Amino acid sequence: MGILAGIPAGVENLVYLLRATQQAFGDSVQWPVCAAGQHQIPTCTAGVLLGGHIRVGLEDNLYVERGRLATSSAEQVQKMVRLVSELSIPIATPDEARAILNLDPQ
Repeated sequence: MGILAGIPAGVENLVYLLRATQQAFGDSVQWPVCAAGQHQIPTCTAGVLLGGHIRVGLEDNLYVERGRLATSSAEQVQKMVRLVSELSIPIATPDEARAILNLDPQ
């Protein structure tokens, strides 16, 4: 979301995509959110609140907050961990994330 030739980032479009996904695949489908630039943190936060998984990193956004460059993708992940923790939403461990994504544990 929020990239050239992609759907604009925003809660309305996120809800639209979620509804379309649920209609096509059912309510139990696992779904992720990522958004580019200034939309990364707010759109991912909305995605978590709607029950989705999120992805953040420097490949989508160079900043950790307005006017301050992120030092690493890990800094952005740590910010989202703080936000999600404040919302009392469980955070997957690396092993749980691999299981969700059906990745080899190695």
